[in-house]
Amino acid sequence: MDIEDIVNGYHAAMLHKSADDLAALYAEDGLHEFPFGGLPPYVGREQIRAGYHAMWDAGGMKVQEVRRLALHRTQEPGVVVVEQDTHVTAGGRSITVPGLLVLRIRDGEIVHTRDYMDTSAIARVRAA
Repeated sequence: MDIEDIVNGYHAAMLHKSADDLAALYAEDGLHEFPFGGLPPYVGREQIRAGYHAMWDAGGMKVQEVRRLALHRTQEPGVVVVEQDTHVTAGGRSITVPGLLVLRIRDGEIVHTRDYMDTSAIARVRAA
């Protein structure tokens, strides 16, 4: 898979809240970190799958759209920064969650993600 396929697949997994599709994008020993928000990292494809199942299956949040604002390629091959807005409905409210993903991709799989989300928007989603 190339970078475009991975980013599109990542956003499709978010839109459909499919932890299985998201985990399939990762290397077996992939790492997914949340530098903001106090969530522990997910280490390995199966922990990524389980963590996202727990997160996405628990709430009454419905993802309406994941909008890519920009894809920045870095000087390091396989490293990209994705700017995105995730539009969700929670508790009858529409909430936009801005975020950045720093993806490190090797051999067509994600080996490392740093997932930066607007924690105040996440708090509004949880409160709704």
